[in-house]
Amino acid sequence: MPIALITVPCLSDNYAFLIHDDDTGRTALIDVPEAAPIRAVLRDRGWTLTDILLTHHHDDHVQGLAELRGTARVIGAAADAHRLPPLDLAVADGDRITVYGHDVDVIDVPGHTVGHVAFHMAFEKLLFTADSLMAMGCGRLFEGTPAQMWDSLQRLRALPGDTTVCSGHEYTTTNMRFALSLEPDNPALISRSAAIRTARENGHATVPSPLALECRTNPFLRADDPDLARALAMPAAHPAEIFTEIRARRDRF
Repeated sequence: MPIALITVPCLSDNYAFLIHDDDTGRTALIDVPEAAPIRAVLRDRGWTLTDILLTHHHDDHVQGLAELRGTARVIGAAADAHRLPPLDLAVADGDRITVYGHDVDVIDVPGHTVGHVAFHMAFEKLLFTADSLMAMGCGRLFEGTPAQMWDSLQRLRALPGDTTVCSGHEYTTTNMRFALSLEPDNPALISRSAAIRTARENGHATVPSPLALECRTNPFLRADDPDLARALAMPAAHPAEIFTEIRARRDRF
């Protein structure tokens, strides 16, 4: 199908995502960190925005909405409707909605915030995770608990490995340095670190990323990996305890 996905850099390190279907002529936007760069892509491509999906309420994901929404339908979590901009469609975990003529599944992913949701487009093999699952990381736990975030990440990890993860920030270089601090001799990390360094030196984004690659290299998805548990000197610990330790170390990093 003639689907186009555009990663739009916003603010200092945010990403928004535009997805367009030539057949329907509809265009969806995931998160609105700022209006100007998104509007520029829409203008250059000749696209009209028809749907806006919001992952969570933080300003750096919604603050450009008022300038852009126009007649577009705004979709967000019902549980967070009280602190999101006004919604045209409030959704909950397990809902399947139609956006730009295609099915989108809503996944509840509390942790970074308690009302955070991810959007999965199974046919297109796209997953929009914003600040839940990130490239080589996960979001800081501003509201949720480590147990909630670990559960959320396991739900995302269970999706097909050929899913493309569209996350919300360019934090990958720092996240990789942290991962290497835990396992400096891990060959998968060393290889990905070189690829990330090359991408950034050439001005390329490290987002989106393949879910299978995240499962192999992202420490937050590997809290039940015996190799990582041994590296942390926690070989007998429960994965939730290991995740809690990893998140605490990342917060201090």
